[in-house]
Amino acid sequence: MSQSISFRNIWKVSLPIIFSGVAQNIVNVTDTAFMGRVGITELGAAGNSGIFYFVLLVLGIGFTIGCQIIIGRRNGEKNFQEIGSLFNTALLFLLPLALIIFILVKLFSPFLLAELTSSAAILKASNAYLSIRIWGIFFAFVNFLFIAFFTGITETKVLTKATFLQAITNVILDYLLIFGIAGFPEMGIAGAALASVISEFVAFIYFFYFTRQKVDREKYQLYLKLKFTTKKLQRIMKVAFPIMLQNFMALTSWLIFFMIIEQIGEKELAVSHIARSIYMVLMIPLFGFSSATSTLVSNVIGQGKQGLVLTLVKRVVILSLGCTLLFMPALLFFPTAVLSIYTNNIELIDASYPVINVICGSMLFFSVAYIVFSAVTGTGKTLISMGIEFSSIFIYLIGAYLIGVHFKMPLSIVWCSEFIYFTLMGGISILYLKFGNWKNSIV
Repeated sequence: MSQSISFRNIWKVSLPIIFSGVAQNIVNVTDTAFMGRVGITELGAAGNSGIFYFVLLVLGIGFTIGCQIIIGRRNGEKNFQEIGSLFNTALLFLLPLALIIFILVKLFSPFLLAELTSSAAILKASNAYLSIRIWGIFFAFVNFLFIAFFTGITETKVLTKATFLQAITNVILDYLLIFGIAGFPEMGIAGAALASVISEFVAFIYFFYFTRQKVDREKYQLYLKLKFTTKKLQRIMKVAFPIMLQNFMALTSWLIFFMIIEQIGEKELAVSHIARSIYMVLMIPLFGFSSATSTLVSNVIGQGKQGLVLTLVKRVVILSLGCTLLFMPALLFFPTAVLSIYTNNIELIDASYPVINVICGSMLFFSVAYIVFSAVTGTGKTLISMGIEFSSIFIYLIGAYLIGVHFKMPLSIVWCSEFIYFTLMGGISILYLKFGNWKNSIV
């Protein structure tokens, strides 16, 4: 049992997820870098509409994280056939959900974006991007479910291959479709959206092929009988619905944060999206350790070893902080080289330096806060984690609005609101793990 919370086993589960995060962020960096060379308007529009798209995706992400927690618990209990039944029910729920979201976006997103955007140029470019990007939601939702399955059973190596294949496809198509290379049409921001949709489809094909060829589908009863079970869905939703809401709130808070910055100016918005892209690169190890934390906590509880959870969390925090610190020197000592990846606009580069310093500091808070928060989620007490997320976001957004819009402080000071968010999230999560009633949670 000690092996399951050893540093070695944490790495075994986390490292493939981290590598898949690297692949995902290759996509993020490439999109931002290419848009930065198309224009400031396109950079801001792709960033804002991309966040809008991910706000919609978090419904699927939250649902599949709930699946992942239950799959992890069943894996710890060695109840393998139940895992496939959960997967099948989740699949038959996610596809209609994707269709509903797709229809709603096609009907209402132009009106909603118009209410949220003050720049006519950014609005036009955002609509062009989102009208194509939304087609990828069907493949994305199924991909999230595959990720939940493989992470829940702690067989995460496949994630690396799938996401790197997705990343390579996206990078190549970005270059060809944005700029019109090698006979392809020059589509600009619409080309970036189309490249992302195709790359999600490629990842879906790989996941489907791999499970048919390499996974013991008899052992897990994995989509052998596509039967929708209402009781299974209710069980998933009991765990997943609070996560869906908390993820929706988290991504919505990012959207609102950038809408606040858009009120300050287009240059500030472009700088912030460059900073966001760098932020996401810094978060690569953290998201890997976060996902591993939820899964391992659920597995440990499933094996009846609740007393080891806090030891597990401490070890993951050590690894998370260590990996985060590895990224810092390059960003702190060679910021111009890093920023030049995203833009060749000297004005944007100069304006980005103070924000980069802020996010380096906030990442140290994040590396602790997000791990302990993920442990709370992994216990299955997802209503508690939703409450922690909501209270932290509420205070964070009030702070950002007051600093940026009311007091009109510099952009770097607006970004300091991140410290408010992570301090609250981490502090409340630590208190709950130490004193809360989570050890006998049932999922």
